[in-house]
Amino acid sequence: MHLSPARAIGRASAAISLRLACRLLVMTLRRSNSTLLAKVPTLLARLCGALQYTSPVALIDSDALIERLFMPRPRDIAAIDTLIGFRDRTHAPLVASEKVKWDKHPAEYMFKDLPGELADDVDRDTSIVETLAEMDKHNIRVGVIHTNDDRTAGALKLYPDRFVGIMPTNPHSGMDAVRDIQNAFNEYGLKGVSMFPSGQNPPCPINDKHWYPIYSKCCELNIPVFCTTGVPGPRIPLAAQKIELIDEVCYDFPELKFVMRHGADPWVDLAVKLLLKWPNLYYSTSAFAPKYWPEEIIDFANTRGADKIIYAGYFPMGLTLDRIFKEMDDVPFKDEVWPKFLHDNAAKVLGM
Repeated sequence: MHLSPARAIGRASAAISLRLACRLLVMTLRRSNSTLLAKVPTLLARLCGALQYTSPVALIDSDALIERLFMPRPRDIAAIDTLIGFRDRTHAPLVASEKVKWDKHPAEYMFKDLPGELADDVDRDTSIVETLAEMDKHNIRVGVIHTNDDRTAGALKLYPDRFVGIMPTNPHSGMDAVRDIQNAFNEYGLKGVSMFPSGQNPPCPINDKHWYPIYSKCCELNIPVFCTTGVPGPRIPLAAQKIELIDEVCYDFPELKFVMRHGADPWVDLAVKLLLKWPNLYYSTSAFAPKYWPEEIIDFANTRGADKIIYAGYFPMGLTLDRIFKEMDDVPFKDEVWPKFLHDNAAKVLGM
């Protein structure tokens, strides 16, 4: 059947609207575990037939439309998880503070169903094998771990093809921090540095000059910094992690690979503008379950930012990998975004 240009455009527009509406329906039904989900493809096919979407144009072909809507997240991409770790006997992290001492997870109020802690009679090293099993279950090829104790050092030596290390840094330690980075780079091929500006004592803003020797060393070694940004989960002041502070750092260190962690909330709009502005600035999805990933970030990845968004989980610090990957099925990334998001962008930043 021949269609006039005007009619073809009208049907194409209707098909696009139908696609968006059906994607929203699918996501809603998935999240509610509704039994109606299985009937949606049949209903959609009948609707497409009723609307005579039989044009050879793939966009408005009913079979192509169904395939596009219900195509699952690709399972054959070996992911790089840029924030993973090992269960321990406590969730309490190393957060410096003059006022608060934590004996449990300092942001527990933000999470449901935290991964359990290790029992006192369980060898801590068994958690390495446990994490590897979880990685294998979800096709995570490489996990990025913090090198902050003997156990993580052991994991890097035992499984050099599965784990790579990044080092938490204290900007107040001066040149000792710089020497520690160089020593770790020489010893086991350190892949990056992690920063928690609000978690220092005293807090140290992202653009504070105490960080500058660390930034310089990372540029020299061509390794990235992974920086906690936005409102911190622990009940400590946020000022050190405001997103606008990144702008000065990217200006002063244009070759520095800078990865935003933990959401940049509530300044996601500004984060997107800075991602567009600075070539070596990236955003990772750490510490947020996929159903809470900002729409601005998903839209950015699907349009101009496919090369700037990096997958990061939060196991076992706050999320299970089962939850992360189940909810990830509802994330409406374009097909071409998935390999970059799950693997390629992290590999580029980490020099792998």
